[in-house]
Amino acid sequence: MNEDDRDQMKKLLKAALPQVDAKSGPSGDLWPAMQRRLDEASAVQVSVSQTGFNWAWFDGVLAAGLVVLVASFPSAIPLLLYYL
Repeated sequence: MNEDDRDQMKKLLKAALPQVDAKSGPSGDLWPAMQRRLDEASAVQVSVSQTGFNWAWFDGVLAAGLVVLVASFPSAIPLLLYYL
């Protein structure tokens, strides 16, 4: 890359990217907007089964897989207890 190519690249980059001044940044406090987003995310309804447990179907599949693993390989119990 010669000097002319570098100058042309600088011109293209300056034209493509906006000028950033020293005072750029958030215009105000960002916490209220973040709090609203968190409240909206927590307002999602979660289905509760008749027994009162709040488990998703994937949790049940993982629990069943753990039972099958322990029944198939009893020697894996100490390893599982170690990682719990």
